[in-house]
Amino acid sequence: MTDTAKKTPANTSAAPGPLADPLDLLDLSSLLGEEERAIQRTVRELLADRVRPHIGSWFERGHFPRDLVPELGRLGLLGMHLEGYGCAGTSATAYGLACLELEAADSGLRSFVSVQGSLSMYSIRRYGSAEQRQQWLPRLAAGEAIGCFGLTEPDFGSDPANMRTRAVQQGGAGGDWILNGAKMWITNGGIADVATVWAGTEDGIRGFLVPRGTPGFSTRDIENKQSLRASVTSELVFEEVRLPDAARLPEARGLGAPLSCLNEARFGILFGAVGAARDCLQTALEYAGQRVQFGRPISAFQLTQRKLAGMAVSLNTAMLLALHLGRLKDAGRIRPEQVSAGKLNNVRQAIEIARECRTILGANGVSLDYSPIRHANNLESVLTYEGTEEIHTLVVGQALTGQSAYR
Repeated sequence: MTDTAKKTPANTSAAPGPLADPLDLLDLSSLLGEEERAIQRTVRELLADRVRPHIGSWFERGHFPRDLVPELGRLGLLGMHLEGYGCAGTSATAYGLACLELEAADSGLRSFVSVQGSLSMYSIRRYGSAEQRQQWLPRLAAGEAIGCFGLTEPDFGSDPANMRTRAVQQGGAGGDWILNGAKMWITNGGIADVATVWAGTEDGIRGFLVPRGTPGFSTRDIENKQSLRASVTSELVFEEVRLPDAARLPEARGLGAPLSCLNEARFGILFGAVGAARDCLQTALEYAGQRVQFGRPISAFQLTQRKLAGMAVSLNTAMLLALHLGRLKDAGRIRPEQVSAGKLNNVRQAIEIARECRTILGANGVSLDYSPIRHANNLESVLTYEGTEEIHTLVVGQALTGQSAYR
């Protein structure tokens, strides 16, 4: 063997220097365009100034910063992936990156933006009339109004086809509708100016817009939550609520309509979970470099490095998956089971990272002075809403086998 053949990168190259960004182990930022980086940077800077100094207190007090909503609107974050009516019309990937930054601050903020844009506004944009779009979308995009999305019921979460909320039309075509029923675990419900509500009718499931103040429509905020505390979660109650036919979403027919809205929200979640995981890992990495035991920082110990390395690999692979799905969505080629696979994987990885980071912080890990315990608590809700882990497993399973296992 010649001397040249013996040479390998391992014995000819100097040891690499430290990573420019330790959290970007695979240099995934190089896959982003300049506009995408600018959007991500702008959202991160707003949150650093307006949210991060207060989020621990907000979570502890169960406070949602409603005064922040117009700022989110001015920044173009509300319905940012939609077009027209004051919406920014960005790419799906850019929207995902904004969700990532929002959830890196707190899942409650990302949940607000997801519900406002991907559920409330998307349902109106996709299934509403021209009049409904003009009435609500500009105000919702500006943060002058807040929307919510009523699908889940007290007894029917994963099985919305059997919802009990009913709407009965009086006097034939064009007549008023009488709405009765209840919805549960509704983000933004107690502060929403308009609710997109799904109800069973003689012609199947239909959607309706119910403004706050409509007689018979009331809300009750859910208290004593240990998750998503910086977010409003409510029950919606409808007792003989009379709605004109103009309140019906004319293009929404069947269960596929609300499920398509949920798929939009799930897309934002699979990016958001990466943000929560990143914030936890950043906190743990900084803490491990400063916490000294046995005369050296704990980041110098093998067991700590094993934890950090494993989490960095999981974080970066989750981010790579999110970016790939973002590109598929921008190309118009994404499939529901791919979104399910993304949410299933990324939320699972994020919650494991949050829990592992808490162990690196030791006793300090249970304090709201550090983010991992807050993210871990929030991710327990993210694991459940917009489709439980079990439901997304069955979505992927059906795509693989062609067999439905829901019953």
